[in-house]
Amino acid sequence: MNGLEEREDGARGRIITLTPNPALDLTYTLAKVERGTSHRVDMPLSRAGGKGINVARVAFTQGFDVLAIAPVGGATGDVFRRELEQSGVPAKLVDSPTETRRSIAIVETGCGGESTLLNEAGGSQPAAVLAALLEAAGAAAAGASVMVGSGSMPGGATAGFYSSLARLAADAGLPCILDTSGGALLDAAEAGATLLKPNHHELLEATGAGSVPAGAAALMDRGAKQVLVSRGAEGMSLFDAGNPGAMLTARLPWAIAGNATGAGDAAVAAVASCLAEGVGDPAAVLRRAVAWSAAAVLMPGAGEISPQQEEFATLVVIEKESF
Repeated sequence: MNGLEEREDGARGRIITLTPNPALDLTYTLAKVERGTSHRVDMPLSRAGGKGINVARVAFTQGFDVLAIAPVGGATGDVFRRELEQSGVPAKLVDSPTETRRSIAIVETGCGGESTLLNEAGGSQPAAVLAALLEAAGAAAAGASVMVGSGSMPGGATAGFYSSLARLAADAGLPCILDTSGGALLDAAEAGATLLKPNHHELLEATGAGSVPAGAAALMDRGAKQVLVSRGAEGMSLFDAGNPGAMLTARLPWAIAGNATGAGDAAVAAVASCLAEGVGDPAAVLRRAVAWSAAAVLMPGAGEISPQQEEFATLVVIEKESF
C-alpha cells in the first residue's frame, strides 16, 4: 500500500512516528501578555512533545496502535521520558548526549486563544544517534501500516534524513507521511514520499512558488504522490499527483478559537489513522484531517483532540476546484 489506498484485510496496523528533534512542551495560559511587564502565572502544562510525538499521542488517544521514536538526552530528556511513560504512549527512545530542547507556548485566553511559541533550536545530534533512529524505524516496520516523520531537523542532520526514512518505508512496502520544511521538504518529495504536509508558508518558502497550487504541483513534479496543505482560516487543500490540475479544499463553516499549536500534528495523525484503517477516499481523509485539526485547537496542549471532532466531521465543507 503506497498511497491513500484501501486495505483489503480491514485490519489496523501500527502507526510509526519518528521525531528527530523532540521537545519538552511547556504551555503557559494567561489572559493577556503585557509587553515589558512581569506576569504571575500558574505552573505550565508540561508534556513530552515535538511534532511526531504529538501525532502518536493523538492517534493513541483515538485507539490506534502506535510507536513513537525519538532521541532523548540530559535533564530535560529525563523529564520528557518520565512524562511519556506516564502517558502510556508506546515509545522507543534513543539515548543521546544532546540535551532535549524545550518549546514554550504562551496562550492568551483574552485574545481569542492567540498563541505565541518560543521554540528552542536544539543541539546537534551525533551521527550514531541519527543512524539509531532510522534503525529503530526499520526494525518497527514489520506489521506497521504507515511511517510518519515529523518536525524540524536537529543540528548534525542533513536534509536527506527524511528522504532516507521515505526510502526505508518504501522498501518495507509502507506509505510515508512527512511533515517538515525547507530543503528537507524538497528532498522528501524527490524520495517519493506518499504524502507531504506543509503549511502554506512552508510550502511557498521551500518551493519559491507564487501560489499554493503551484507549490503543491512543484512537490509532486519532484515525486511526491500527495500534498496536504494547511491554509489557516482557509482550511486545508489536498492535491494528488494522479489528478493534476485539481484539488480538494475543506474547511469548517466558521473559525475555531483556541490554542492552534498542535492543529497540524492532529491533521497528520488523522491521515495516518486513515491509512491504518484502510480509508482511502481522499474526501474522507480530508474530512477527518480538518475535524481532528479543529478539535485540537479546543484543547489546552498539543497532542490531544476534543470529542467534538465527531461533530466537526459532519460539518466540514469540501469543494473540488481546478487550477
